[in-house]
Amino acid sequence: MPLRRDPRSPFWQYRFQIRNRKFFGSTKKTTRREAEAVERVERERARALIAQTEHARASLKLDDVAGRYWTEHAQHLAGAANIWHHLGLLLDFLGKDTLVTELDDDGVAKLVAWRRGHRARHTSHKTVRSPPSAASPEFVQGPPRLISPFTVNETVATLRALFARCKLWGVRFAHEPKWSKHLLPVPTERVRELSDDEAERLDAVMRDDYAPFFAFARASGLRLRECFLRWDDVKFGTRQIVKLGKGGRRITVPITPTIRDILWPLRGQHPEFVFTYVCQRHGAGPHAGRIKGQRYPLSYHGVQSYWERLRKLAGVTGFRFHDHRHDFATKLLRATGNLKLVQKALNHRDITSTLRYAHVLDEEIAEGMERVARDVKLRNQLRNGPLRVVKPLAG
Repeated sequence: MPLRRDPRSPFWQYRFQIRNRKFFGSTKKTTRREAEAVERVERERARALIAQTEHARASLKLDDVAGRYWTEHAQHLAGAANIWHHLGLLLDFLGKDTLVTELDDDGVAKLVAWRRGHRARHTSHKTVRSPPSAASPEFVQGPPRLISPFTVNETVATLRALFARCKLWGVRFAHEPKWSKHLLPVPTERVRELSDDEAERLDAVMRDDYAPFFAFARASGLRLRECFLRWDDVKFGTRQIVKLGKGGRRITVPITPTIRDILWPLRGQHPEFVFTYVCQRHGAGPHAGRIKGQRYPLSYHGVQSYWERLRKLAGVTGFRFHDHRHDFATKLLRATGNLKLVQKALNHRDITSTLRYAHVLDEEIAEGMERVARDVKLRNQLRNGPLRVVKPLAG
């Protein structure tokens, strides 16, 4: 049956199969006639996609390899939008018609050098004073900062993923780049906690419609991209949130009483997305069509932009959004003293990533060392003979 109604959604769902490939999704339409029109469009899109994929199977051009990698794997990952961006950069610099088998260390080195000159997107500009000769003292915006070594490494990792995918397809490389040679050193990530005073200042100036999102980030310890929930991810019955996280890995977050208190009142605000905001003015430009007073889903860049403004209003410095995750981890470790528990809560694949928080246990370690020292001292005294009790001299 190509169209069906899901009792959990007001929209018609489409489901069909072409050449042993299944396609399904929501039409976002509530009437059957409109849903059928959407379903016809999706069928044509699916046929074009299959034809493109079959062409790519016989081609090792970078454009075709990237397209096949995206279709078969990358589009389903949690960081799909970021991967799409890096794939576009690779095609722009290396060329769409370049054969993957022709890429070597020299090509990757040039790619790294090119990326290191790029400026960051969606970041606030540094503010510098205007020249002293200006008639009146003003402030002007300088250029955005250069992208971080981590971001450069992400582009290299995307290219490496294409090579790994080609190997699954049976491609053999005579001169595969030595990837570790091209990765830039990345500074050890700092751990920053949010003080009670800073938390109070942030809460005092935060908008009511954004408050549930930030409360959830603090209570769950999820990464920013992972905080954007759909109602399909939230299972109140089993008291779990289940979704894809970093690297396409399945993550499970227990719905604690605190998280339930955050999410439960949001039901009914939007049929698909959990966290929304109230539009403050009629939309213009890319937001044309948005109506003042209506609710719309929060977006990744929208939250980043609001976070920058919120920090300035609250006077909180040196605290990134990602530091909410560090704050959660340090407080959890301090409360439990259990590194394995914190590793599971943060969905770390390797406990070495969790060890950055081990300093939290320094005080407990010192107390334990002192207890051991006292026990050793007592055993030595007992081994050398009974303890003598010296009576005070009579006055």
